Amino acid sequence: MADISTKYLGLTLKNPLVVGSSGLTDTPEKVQELEKKGAGAVVLKSIFEEEIEHTYRDILREEMDTSGNMEALDYFDYQIRAETLDRFRNLVEESKEKVSIPVIASVNCSYSHEWVYFAQELESAGADALELNMFFLPSDLDRTREEREAAYFAIIDRVEEEISVPVSLKISHYFTDLGPMIKRLSETGIEGLVLFNRFWQPDFDIENLEIVPSRVLSTPDEISLPLRWIAIMAGRVDCDLAASTGVHDAEGLIKALLAGAQVAQAVSTFYMNGTDHIQVILDGLEDWMEEHEYLNLDHLRGLMSQAASADPAAYERVQFMRYFGQRFGPPGEGRPQALDEFTY
Repeated sequence: MADISTKYLGLTLKNPLVVGSSGLTDTPEKVQELEKKGAGAVVLKSIFEEEIEHTYRDILREEMDTSGNMEALDYFDYQIRAETLDRFRNLVEESKEKVSIPVIASVNCSYSHEWVYFAQELESAGADALELNMFFLPSDLDRTREEREAAYFAIIDRVEEEISVPVSLKISHYFTDLGPMIKRLSETGIEGLVLFNRFWQPDFDIENLEIVPSRVLSTPDEISLPLRWIAIMAGRVDCDLAASTGVHDAEGLIKALLAGAQVAQAVSTFYMNGTDHIQVILDGLEDWMEEHEYLNLDHLRGLMSQAASADPAAYERVQFMRYFGQRFGPPGEGRPQALDEFTY
């Protein structure tokens, strides 16, 4: 039988399938169920500074509309933060009591000192590692690219100074120089990079003129972006790489490993297929490894990375032009193939 155990962030995992931060990991009971279903590790639901701020603003608005008691607002601010931290500390502590797999806490803040404070609290609650879910929207017109990028390094430095457990960074692909930025981030002392974050995407309701969600769950074709960048950066960074977004089945997990990922995070597929799908994915991985005679994950990891590829330029080539040139004939030679038949 193939050995599918692995290391991630210095932690030992029984397999490379990690259930990402989501509503699937927001209670100790759900975490325990995920372990029973076969998860290699879990990333707990993120503590969001933004949620605390929204709650505070709601209370502020209510107080202004009713009593107008502004003196109580500082107390409300303190109470909301304390209650939120207590809830997430309990999530970490109780999850650790119930499971033996690694429990990774997740922190999502904005530009503030809260990164360090929240990280310290979750570490003291017993988290095996921390995932900093970090993203500063490029639409912020008041900050330059250099200022936004500097904020990543400033926060990482502060967290690394105060935290002793492994730290990973979950980032987006919204960087001007993505490859160099990934490399620079990997050299800060963090143990892992998760590529990539997936964001809420807006759509328009044109009848009611409202902003509504679009495609809350990922699709398998979304794996192409993390796959390309993990393959490009594998062997060129000083930390572990984890694939995130688009891993829905055994094929997706295998692709991530072949690109060079240590692990893959998945969420959407378990919302769609149930948590029993964890074992389906793992069985598919083991079957594929045995069929191709791979004894362990180190034998296959990174085999399709750019560094190991016989055609490294394939990761950088502008494929669209080649396919359009080959598949579309001159005008008048008949109807071209549908766009959904293209591979790119």
